[in-house]
Amino acid sequence: MTVTNAQSGTNVHEIADRIYRINTPVTLPGDAGAFSFNQYLIDDDEPLLFHTGPRQLFPLVLEAAGSVMPVARLRHVAFSHVEADECGSLNQWLAAAPQATPLCGTVAAMVSIGDLADRPPRALADGEAVSLGKHRVRWFDAAHVPHGWECGFLMEEHTATLLCGDLLTQPGHGTDALTGNDILGPSEAFRQAMDYYAHGPDTGAVLEKLAQANPRTLACMHGSAWRGDGAGLLRALAAELAR
Repeated sequence: MTVTNAQSGTNVHEIADRIYRINTPVTLPGDAGAFSFNQYLIDDDEPLLFHTGPRQLFPLVLEAAGSVMPVARLRHVAFSHVEADECGSLNQWLAAAPQATPLCGTVAAMVSIGDLADRPPRALADGEAVSLGKHRVRWFDAAHVPHGWECGFLMEEHTATLLCGDLLTQPGHGTDALTGNDILGPSEAFRQAMDYYAHGPDTGAVLEKLAQANPRTLACMHGSAWRGDGAGLLRALAAELAR
């Protein structure tokens, strides 16, 4: 792990082959306690950033990404759904990387990003794949899982890494960049206190679709990334949500 900003504690860790987790620990307002924001950078022929972070964190995330590669090389700025921590600094990234394009699902492109972004997005259909070079990412539509009509996820197929957004959100600073320990318990405790799931009728089916992709690494936006039987963990999450 490399700390790229001593004051904020922002750090970078390679969680899979040339996939880097950028982590910034924060303290939430009030008594909500410790939390973290993660972005994931895939360094390849056509580099991809998943999650931009909110606008206020942009200088820290930019500095961290620059420790891995020249930011101007970035070609894709992707995210799960439209929310400040997912794509709040999208236009700042597009300015920093003149050849980069927003990458999102068709619904997000239609209802938000086609208007919000300074450059037109590339909209991905469910199951569509994009080659980055050695890596390849595939988009999965996931409406309302955990929230947002436009929600979806990217699976990096070379390393079997699921860029899973707000799934399995954990409290705390995410000190362990990559863990094999239980994250379902902490994430469910956090959800019980502040439920952020839409609980749509297709939640179980969406999680099963993701499980069938057989991820080995789950790249969570909040907390530690996780390695192990990703399909089993996603099915355990589905069972908890169905209770």
